[in-house]
Amino acid sequence: MNEKPAIGFIGLGLMGSAMVERLQGLGYPMTVVANRSRTAVDAAVGRGATEVKTAREVAAHSDVVMLCMDTSASVEARMLGPDGIIEGVKSGALVIDFGTSLPDSTKRLAPMVAAKGATYMDAPLGRTPSHAKEGKLNIMAAGDPAAFERAKPIFADLGENVFHVGPLGAGHTLKLINNFFAMTTACAMSEAFAMADKAGIARDQLYGVMSAGPLRSGMMDFVKANAIDGNPAMLAFSIANARKDVGYYVRMADDLGVPSVMSVGAKQALSLATAEGWGDRMVPEMVDYLAELFGGKK
Repeated sequence: MNEKPAIGFIGLGLMGSAMVERLQGLGYPMTVVANRSRTAVDAAVGRGATEVKTAREVAAHSDVVMLCMDTSASVEARMLGPDGIIEGVKSGALVIDFGTSLPDSTKRLAPMVAAKGATYMDAPLGRTPSHAKEGKLNIMAAGDPAAFERAKPIFADLGENVFHVGPLGAGHTLKLINNFFAMTTACAMSEAFAMADKAGIARDQLYGVMSAGPLRSGMMDFVKANAIDGNPAMLAFSIANARKDVGYYVRMADDLGVPSVMSVGAKQALSLATAEGWGDRMVPEMVDYLAELFGGKK
C-alpha cells in the first residue's frame, strides 16, 4: 500500500483553496493554517484537515509544504522567523512555492531550506481555480531534478500539463514573463472594447471581426466573457494581483539590467484601476473601468 505524503498548505485563497479541495478529495492528509479568511480553512477542516496556529507547525506535520501566497513578502513572512516554515521543516521534506514570486527571493530562501536538510522548489501555476478543482492546472516546476521526480505524482494530481522548466527560480521567471504577456493582452483587449464604446461600435461586432482572425486567444475570450456576456468570473484573477505581477516583471527586468518597454501601458492601467478602488475586481472588469474612464458605458 502506497501512502500519500502528508501535505501542509499555506495560502487558501481562490487558487489555494481549490488545490486543497482537490488534494483532499484524492486522500492526501492535510494540515492548514489560517491567513486572511476563515471560510476556506473551515471548509478544509470540515473535510478532515488539521488546523494549526503557525507555519512552523504546518512544516512540522508535513512531508510536503505548499505555499500559494499573493506576494514574495508574504512568502518570506511565512518562511522566516521563529514561527516560520524553515524553523519547523523536517529533514527530507519538500517546500514548494506555487505562487508568483520574485526569482531573487526564491533563490535567497533556498539555501536556508537546504541547511535544514529539506529542498525548496518553485512551481507557479497557469489556468484558473476551476481548473485546480479538476486537476487540470499548468505547472511550471523548477529546481533539483530529483526533487521534481519526487513531487511529480502530486503535480500530476493537480495538473494536466506539468513542466520541469529548469533550475530553481526558472519557474518564477517564466511565470512573470507569462503573466506580463497575459495581462498586457487583457488590458489591450479591455481598451479595445472601451474604445469601441466611445466610437459607437457595438462590442459584439468588434469581437466578431477580431476573433475571426489571428488575434483570437483565450485571454481575448476571458475579457469578452465580461464585456459582452457579463461574466467576469471566467478569469478569477484580481486586478490588484495582476498589477503586482506586472510590477514584479518590471523589477525582474531591472535586475537583468534591461528596460521593459511593453509592460508600461498595462502597469499604468492596472495601477490606476487599483488606486481607484477596483483592485478586488477581476481582470476582465478592466473593460468596465476603462469604459467608465472614457465616459462610456458602465
